[in-house]
Amino acid sequence: MPVLTRLVPSPVFVEIRPGALDSLAGILADQRLSAAGRIAIAISNGSGAALRARLEPALPGADWYNVDDGSLDSAVRLADRMRAGHYDAMVGLGGGKIIDAAKYAAARVGLPVVAVATNLAHDGICSPVSTLDNDAGRGSYGVPGPIGIVVDLDVIREAPQRFVAAGIGDAISNISSCADWELSQAVTGEKVDGLAVAMARTAGESLLRHPGNLQDKDLLTALAEALVLSGIAMNIAGSTRPSSGACHEISHALDVLYPKRSAQHGEQVGLGAAFASFLRGERELAGLIVECLARHGLPVTAAQIGFTEAEFTEAVHYAPNTRPGRFTILEHLDLSPSAIRDAYADYVQAVND
Repeated sequence: MPVLTRLVPSPVFVEIRPGALDSLAGILADQRLSAAGRIAIAISNGSGAALRARLEPALPGADWYNVDDGSLDSAVRLADRMRAGHYDAMVGLGGGKIIDAAKYAAARVGLPVVAVATNLAHDGICSPVSTLDNDAGRGSYGVPGPIGIVVDLDVIREAPQRFVAAGIGDAISNISSCADWELSQAVTGEKVDGLAVAMARTAGESLLRHPGNLQDKDLLTALAEALVLSGIAMNIAGSTRPSSGACHEISHALDVLYPKRSAQHGEQVGLGAAFASFLRGERELAGLIVECLARHGLPVTAAQIGFTEAEFTEAVHYAPNTRPGRFTILEHLDLSPSAIRDAYADYVQAVND
């Protein structure tokens, strides 16, 4: 008897709307996560702390934990501090760093986690991965995906626009990542999960030609939904493959080689996606990605995020080392530094034409 269906790991609930944050206590109770309100809430000293006074009266049974930064050490300390709490669930309230720390800490203590995003900088709000700073630079750690997602579009509108725009770069990069995965299938025979590709690519395509700006409810809704779909695609695939190709290898290389100067993750992978598409010979797609990035104020050249041509060339050459065993256009072409420099010069000329 063939298997005719499969279970898709995904959040139990997703709330994306204006005013969702004011309903957080009710959402947790309605979803039977914590009727008594015995939850741990991880917050940053920034956006999360600013929202604590607003939320605390509605969550009298909650304990609040300040998280210093998005490091592995902070996530481990958070887990250790929570162990004696006997909580029903954990809430990560803030930006990507806090949510990643909360996901890691919740995994260590065996709690379900609800991601409450105060910006939409990247797809960590739903992904089964925590990206945390460590002694070697930055690492990715497999964790269970959030059981619930809450995105208050009123709160998102108040976030720095650079962070919201960065999420567009991350979502758009799915298109390039899926193309790299399919390239690997053609060249190496790597198996591609068609459902994961469909979800990840749909997430990117929903923003590629979207006419809205960063204050439009429709665009913010599309972005939040795209980031959720990206996370579910990774859950389906069992890896980051549908959302991480050459674009992410380039970004990780910039983080490793220039840790003090790296830009927003979404800014770097958006640029990486445009350049990777150019390398694959997909000039029309590269042009569409550049147009979308530029429309939202995102960088389309290395110079726009503070890197010289030589530094970007070094990062692209180093990039395959960041994901050993992953096959993308970078591994396929195996370009020398001089060839990368020439290709990048051609890309910049195409961008400026």
